[in-house]
This record gives sequence, structure tokens and C-alpha cells, in this order.
Amino acid sequence: MNAKSRVAAAATVAASAVLVLSAPAFAHVSVSPEGEAAKGGYATVNFKVPNEQDDASTTKVEVAFPGDHPLASVMTQPVPGWNVKVTKAKLDKPLEIHGEKIDEAVSKVTWTADGKGIQPGTFQKFPVSMGQLPENADALVFKAIQTYDNKDVVRWIEPQQKGQEEPEHPAPTLELTAASDEHGGAAAKDDAKAGTEKAAASDDSDSSDTTARVLGIVGIVVGAAGVAFGVLAGRRRTAA
Repeated sequence: MNAKSRVAAAATVAASAVLVLSAPAFAHVSVSPEGEAAKGGYATVNFKVPNEQDDASTTKVEVAFPGDHPLASVMTQPVPGWNVKVTKAKLDKPLEIHGEKIDEAVSKVTWTADGKGIQPGTFQKFPVSMGQLPENADALVFKAIQTYDNKDVVRWIEPQQKGQEEPEHPAPTLELTAASDEHGGAAAKDDAKAGTEKAAASDDSDSSDTTARVLGIVGIVVGAAGVAFGVLAGRRRTAA
């Protein structure tokens, strides 16, 4: 390759790099917890929906809930400018939550704009309280469908494969943390309370024993004094 060819090739590579670096990094629908999402517990999460189009607004968002790990309790928070619909489905295998059997769970939540929706250059958060989170999973995958007012539909449904690059339209994924030690903490508090009560009872017992001993000694002294007085009085009468 001559000098001119090398220069041309270098210029092409440089131009490609500039295009890659200047290309916009499109956001995608995601889900994240407020605080933590612990296995076996309950959590409040936010579905974050950005608008990726310059000339259209998002007017509808549908989020499908995982069927392999159904959630019996799902509550939505009102979002100004949006109507919400919660869809439930029968379970093939009922769940047992707090001693009660649940035969249906939320399968989908749909938000529909009653105004302008999510306009270009903005995003919207949709809060949801959910539980009981599974104890035998490390993450929950939610498939989302985003609809624009120009009829375009974007399906955020591709699962993230471990060790591979992020897909073009990844499904929102909620990472679960280790189970909280709430029961252990309560037990520790109960143990501490019991120890305090035991110590107080022991102090009361010691105090009672001390009082009894003092009263006993006083009684002995008083009794001895009484005997001595009686003997002295008898001697005086005899002498008279």
C-alpha cells in the first residue's frame, strides 16, 4: 500500500470513529427500585419511559408482568395526565401468601395518556408497588410496548443474555438483592427486650433480698434490746 492509500485509509477510519462517537446513545424503557428489591419482600419500582422520537409523543405504555414468577400484589400510583388499567390472569398453580391461597395475579399494566403524553426530549416515570418478590430468582424481566401518537410501536421485549452485548430493544429487568434479615432483626430486638426485663427482674429480686436482710437484722437487734430491757426490769423489782 502506497503513502496515498495509507492516508486515505486512515482518513476513512478517523471519519468512521467520529460518526460512532457522535451517534446518539438512545435510552430505553427501564425499571429500577426505590431503595432495594429484596427477594421474598415487597418493593416500589419505577418504570422509566423516555421519548426517542423528535416529532412524536408517547401516548401509551404497556408492561407485561412475568408469568414464571407471578406477583399477587401490584398497586399503581396515580400519574397526572395518564389513565391506568391493571389486568389480571388466572394462575395454573395458586400462590400461598400469608396463609391465603391466591388464584390470580397481575399479568399487565397499561398506561394511556389523556393529554399530550411524553413529548420529545422528555421522559416519564410510572411507580408501581409490587410483591411478594420471588425468593428463587435473581431478576424479574418485564416486557414493555411503547406506542407513539404517529402509530409507531417499539417493543422492548428482548432479554439480556449473560455475557453478550445488550440487545437493540432490551426488556426492562429488575435485579433482586439478597433477602432482608427482617425476622432476624425482630428476633434480636425481642432478645434484647427479654434480656432487659430479666435484668430488671434480677435487680428487683436483689433489692428485695437486701431489704429482707436489713429488716431481719433490725428485728434481731430490737428483739435483743427487748430481752435486755426485760431482764433489767426484773432485777430492779427483785432489788426493791
